[in-house]
Amino acid sequence: MKKFSFAFLYFLFSIAVTGQENKTLDSLLLIFGRQTQSIEKVHTAEHIFIQSRQSNPKLALEYLHKGLSISKAIKFSEGLAKAYKNLGHYYVNYHNLDSLRYYFKKSESAYKKLKDQTSLFKVLHAWNRTENLEGNFNYALELSNKSIAIAKTLQNGLMLSDAYQQQSTIYLDNGNYKSALEQLINASKVLDTLKTKHPLKEAIIKIGIGRTETLRNNNKEAIPYLEGGLSILEDLKHHKWLAIAYMELGNTHYDLKNYDKALLNYNKGLKISRTQKWDNFIAPYLENIGAVFLDKKDYDKALEYFFNSNKISSKHGSVNNQIIYLNDVASAYLGKKDYNRALNYYTQAIQLADSIGSLDNLSDNYKERAEAYREKGDYRNAITDYKKHMVLNDSLFNTVKAKQIDELKTQYETEKKEQEIQLQNKEIDLLRQKEKNNNLQRLLLGIGLLLSLLGFYAVRQKLKRNKLEKEKVESELAFKKKELTTHALHLAKKNEVLEGLKQKAKAFKASDTNQNGYQQLIQTINFDLKDDNNWENFSKYFQEVHKDFNNNVKQKFPEVTSNELRLMSLLKMNLSSKEIANILNISPEGIKKARYRLRKKLDIATEDSLQDLVLSL
Repeated sequence: MKKFSFAFLYFLFSIAVTGQENKTLDSLLLIFGRQTQSIEKVHTAEHIFIQSRQSNPKLALEYLHKGLSISKAIKFSEGLAKAYKNLGHYYVNYHNLDSLRYYFKKSESAYKKLKDQTSLFKVLHAWNRTENLEGNFNYALELSNKSIAIAKTLQNGLMLSDAYQQQSTIYLDNGNYKSALEQLINASKVLDTLKTKHPLKEAIIKIGIGRTETLRNNNKEAIPYLEGGLSILEDLKHHKWLAIAYMELGNTHYDLKNYDKALLNYNKGLKISRTQKWDNFIAPYLENIGAVFLDKKDYDKALEYFFNSNKISSKHGSVNNQIIYLNDVASAYLGKKDYNRALNYYTQAIQLADSIGSLDNLSDNYKERAEAYREKGDYRNAITDYKKHMVLNDSLFNTVKAKQIDELKTQYETEKKEQEIQLQNKEIDLLRQKEKNNNLQRLLLGIGLLLSLLGFYAVRQKLKRNKLEKEKVESELAFKKKELTTHALHLAKKNEVLEGLKQKAKAFKASDTNQNGYQQLIQTINFDLKDDNNWENFSKYFQEVHKDFNNNVKQKFPEVTSNELRLMSLLKMNLSSKEIANILNISPEGIKKARYRLRKKLDIATEDSLQDLVLSL
């Protein structure tokens, strides 16, 4: 049974709104009305947003846009960037993907122009967390890698540790436990290098390692990590992470069939969540308590918890959690022997898991639907689903991955012990040096240490510059490739639209007495269709991405004409015949003839592929 897990869920907005805050809001609204267009008024609008985002979202959105408008009017760049960021956060809270992406992209661009790397990191960090919760794992990883690169550039250990830890969550949710553990270890190593201790972050990493072990079905090994993290959090009295830790520990006891301990932890976390009015936490707790009753075969009680959970999570929950809900309800109906309802819910869960590429959920869904088919007596579909489950399960939980993870854990523990020994040796050396109290020795030691550090720093800086340069070149090439493809498809779409307009104009011409205007329209479209400026721009982008292509063609096939070179360039991009026809403004039949003539000129045998030849150049 798959359970809800918070992973490393963060609240984007503050939760409680007190009477004192309402008084503050009234004062801010009064101040805003008296202020002239200025930077101070932008700041007031932002404070109104912060005070009203929970109690009055409509008002919060109104003043976000007011702050944005004022920033534009007075050309306040920092205000613009922050307004875009806050609008992104606003739409995160309502799961409006299109809007949050639009505003986060605007904020990303604005902070890049300001060269404000710290704020840019915060935007990307929040954005990738949201994409992950929505099941967009590849996009989340792309944003996460940007965050890691920024943290490394800034040499900010706390930011880098957070970025590694967040990326581990993405890998966990996508079923890549090896990579998840690697990133948790990276996060821990970074924390170890910091002079100041950060107990909360240490607790978070312990919980992360425990959760990874739980997902690998190593539940007994997970408990010491989870209880260690929970102990730190209880000392800190950190409500949010206590709620998360109780959830993870409850999940582990549930897997061990320690239902009383599971319910004990779930109810502790649920109590905190209800006190804090955290719907994003209440819904998963209700779902998991329902799972306990499901295992106890109290199916009506289980469905009651599931449906109550979904009333909340349908507004606030992620795609992953919606999959778990569908699967749990299906399991309850299966227990009640209502096979048709069970199969309906299992199928919905499979379709949703497949749409986001959630392999671990998909594997579980197929296995449980196979059971439903078997109970119903539909053995053919049962066998088909079970085979699909086994294929997915083998890819997720094979012995090679388990061995790699164990090796990483051993390496991590060994390195931690070695660091402790080194620290003790350093302390002993320092005591001996103090006993000798020899100024000359201390001076020589200081000089030697300084030279070593300078040498190490120089090498590290050189490696960093080389890496950054490589990343920059790769990034520019990727961007140019995207630019080239976009430009090509734009040409295709433009010519297709213009051709359609031309045909409509001809039809109008045949039926209308006033023909001069239509004839002029047709001539204008013909001129645009034949305009070479768009092609010249495309050619420029193409040569930047495929630098040696044109020279290779001319050297090997000097008799190729400029039109044939155009065709080969488009074939090199793997475009369809229809797209090529639109770009070159000829019919699909014309493309077939052009390809035939080109094959003949290049002396390509019938069994050989023109496309393969062009791609090899």
